[in-house]
Amino acid sequence: MARLYRTPQGELAVRERYLEILKRWPVENEQLKLQTREGQTFVIASGSPKDPPLVLLHGSAFNSAMWMADVAAWSVHFRVYAVDVIGQAGLSSPSRPAYHSDAHAEWLDDVLDALGIERAALVGLSLGGWIALDYATRHPERVAGLALLCPAGVGREKVSLFTLLFVVAPLLALGRWGRRLATARMLGPSPASSGAGAGERFTSLVFAHFRPNMARVRRFSDAELARLDMPLLLVVGALDAMLDSSETRERIERHVSRAQVLWLAESGHRIVGQTAPILEFLRRSVRF
Repeated sequence: MARLYRTPQGELAVRERYLEILKRWPVENEQLKLQTREGQTFVIASGSPKDPPLVLLHGSAFNSAMWMADVAAWSVHFRVYAVDVIGQAGLSSPSRPAYHSDAHAEWLDDVLDALGIERAALVGLSLGGWIALDYATRHPERVAGLALLCPAGVGREKVSLFTLLFVVAPLLALGRWGRRLATARMLGPSPASSGAGAGERFTSLVFAHFRPNMARVRRFSDAELARLDMPLLLVVGALDAMLDSSETRERIERHVSRAQVLWLAESGHRIVGQTAPILEFLRRSVRF
């Protein structure tokens, strides 16, 4: 298994902070530990089991804490499953299978099977968007709809390994100020409404201790994108420093017949405040 943290002490610090955050999950929930072929997967389930299933997949180098502002609204209408992606800074297995394989799709298949889900809507951000797309192209019969925020694997990657190692990484040695600047350079502007509170501090803590997976994800072909016949909402930021949002929008609009695009002119890779638009899309367009 991959070594995900720079030190055991750093891993403990991130884990303890995450567990504290989970105690403040905004709605009643069940915290589940599922067995998959890639090891244990941690899932937070909220909302009525009688409602349609909605699966949330967070981005790289983070965990399900990113959905804290969304889950209260979404769980009124859906049974929401926030999944800690394997190999990331959550409570799931440290396994990091190759992106140029079907391993992540097989893992997500195991997660849905363990939850007893035959068909679900998927919401994914960045790497989570890539996982959702990868799964939907392989198993479209199990995906009722997709809501993707700055998904990887469609537009070209702007940030190279060189940039990560020689531009962003040195900032991490400059303490809290440096970590905050590194986060801003990678993720884009932080909207005033999001503040610099607990969420910003937790992101900074993860940046300080977590080893991100440097491998590039597989890019989807035109033919794969054309196989997506379910409703799809794409949310992208024009100022994304990591992914080419214009190319992502152009390819999705050209190849996905039921796609809708929300273009955020003032946002970068960090996309917040989309709780209501995503909920409207899910309720209006997705049929289970």
